[in-house]
Amino acid sequence: MFATGGLVRGRRGAAVSVVRAAKFDRAGQEELAKVAPQPRLAANGVGWLPVPGWSFDWLWSGFSTRIGGLSRAYCPEDAPGEMNLGFTAEDSREAVAANRRLLAEAVTGDPTTPLIALKQFHSNLVVRATGADAGRERPLRADGQITNEPGILLAVQTADCIPVIVADRTRRAVGVFHAGWRGTVNRIAEIGVGGMRLEFGSKPEDMVAAIGPGNCVCCYAVGEEVLSEFESQFSYGRELFREVYDADVVRQKYPMLFLTQRAPGHSPIGPSLHVDLIEANRRQLLAAGLKAERIAVVGGCTQCHAELFYSHRGSLGRAGRMMAVVGVRQGPGARH
Repeated sequence: MFATGGLVRGRRGAAVSVVRAAKFDRAGQEELAKVAPQPRLAANGVGWLPVPGWSFDWLWSGFSTRIGGLSRAYCPEDAPGEMNLGFTAEDSREAVAANRRLLAEAVTGDPTTPLIALKQFHSNLVVRATGADAGRERPLRADGQITNEPGILLAVQTADCIPVIVADRTRRAVGVFHAGWRGTVNRIAEIGVGGMRLEFGSKPEDMVAAIGPGNCVCCYAVGEEVLSEFESQFSYGRELFREVYDADVVRQKYPMLFLTQRAPGHSPIGPSLHVDLIEANRRQLLAAGLKAERIAVVGGCTQCHAELFYSHRGSLGRAGRMMAVVGVRQGPGARH
């Protein structure tokens, strides 16, 4: 089963240590921050991110932003509405449902295109979706979904976690996966590719992938326990981490003001440990057999670019949700 899906077993048998045995590459936060991608503005006012270089006429795909929409829950009173796509406690169901129709219209041209979301729980569970799932009163519990059925739009919600889209250009099958650090360490991208191989006979050499906006290495601070989890699963786990200095300009200009008498490593001042989930998922896609030149990184740090994206961390837990969506277009289309 593992061989058929192109999967490998984890490294759980390896010894785990929470002690930093070697130094990490160090950088300032501003050195790692990158320019935000430029959204495409649809006729209905929705700002969304297509995948650069993807011009497959059989495929729908893209990543939402907070631009456009009808939600009032997460914007100033005098600002236009936003594109919250999650049924959060602060927002109305009517506004979110309308926003989902607006996103479907922006990506597919038709607001009635069925959009299938999931009940996500930071797992590595991937399900096969069909049109019948669009009518579910309660969505399936999973963090990824795959299909080869035309006419439906698969979605995962994010507000810092990494969204990954995969498409098989030969068999016209697609998948979308929600990869937070737990899903990433439990190999959801690899499992998703393996699921497409098992369900549709997909071959990695026929696949393309896109990694969307998320909390990037410039901002994604984690604890030693996360490092331990990655080291237990991946031989390259340690390479995914950086020590990042605070971008506080006052501290940089007047470092003597922040000196303490605490022992090294016991002061809150200094570099913090950050993980690069975008690179982690890119490596998983490579391990699953995809070619490097067919993996697109759309970019955009959700915490750096608050004007474009929702960030759970950046807003201290009070955030809307974005979506990554993918689907097989109905009707004939040229093969690519």
